Amino acid sequence: MTFRSKTAWFFGWAWLVFVAVNTVDLVVRGSLPSALVVGAVLGFVTWMTYFLALRPATITEQGGVRVRNPFRTAYLPWSAIDDVTVTSAITITAGDLTVRCWTPMPTARERAKSLRQQNRQVRRGRYPTSEPTLTKGERAAHEAMAGRTHADWVADEIRELATTRKGESTGEPTVTWAIDSLAVTAALLVLLVAAVLAL
Repeated sequence: MTFRSKTAWFFGWAWLVFVAVNTVDLVVRGSLPSALVVGAVLGFVTWMTYFLALRPATITEQGGVRVRNPFRTAYLPWSAIDDVTVTSAITITAGDLTVRCWTPMPTARERAKSLRQQNRQVRRGRYPTSEPTLTKGERAAHEAMAGRTHADWVADEIRELATTRKGESTGEPTVTWAIDSLAVTAALLVLLVAAVLAL
C-alpha cells in the first residue's frame, strides 16, 4: 500500500499537465532567449513539484517498507524494524539506521482539528437537557483517539505489519541514491545553464 499526500499528488500531476501544454506552446510560438528563460522557470517549479509532491511516498510491501524521500530511497525489511514513532514526521528505526518519512506528515493544524472534533460534546435529541454519560469503554476510546492524525494511523499500520511479518522477511536495511531524482536535477541544471547562456 502506498501512503502519500493525495492532495499534493493531485496538484503535482495537474502542474505537469500545465507544464506540458506550456512547453508545446513555447516550442511552437516562443522565441529565444525568452522561451528558454520561461522554460527554466517552469523547469525549476516542476523540479520542486517533483521533489515535494510526486516522489515522496511510504510504501508497505510484502517483505518490508520502502521509504521514498526526495534524494534517497530506504528499504527496511520487517525483521529489521525496531521502532516506529511519530513526532514531526514518521520515524522508523532499524538498528543504527533511522529513517524519517517525508509523507504522510502530521501537521499541528491536523492534530488540533482532531482534538477539536474529539472534544465536541455529543448531543442527542433536538433539545438535550444534559450531557450524555460515557461508559468506561467509550471514555477510554475517546482518550485513545484524541489528537490522532493520518500519520499516526500509518505508523500504527507499519508497526503492526512489522510485528506480524517479522518472521517472514529477511535481509538488511538499505539506503540508496534515487537515480530518477539525480536525473531530474541534472536536466534542470542543463536547462538553467542554457537559459543563462542564451541571455
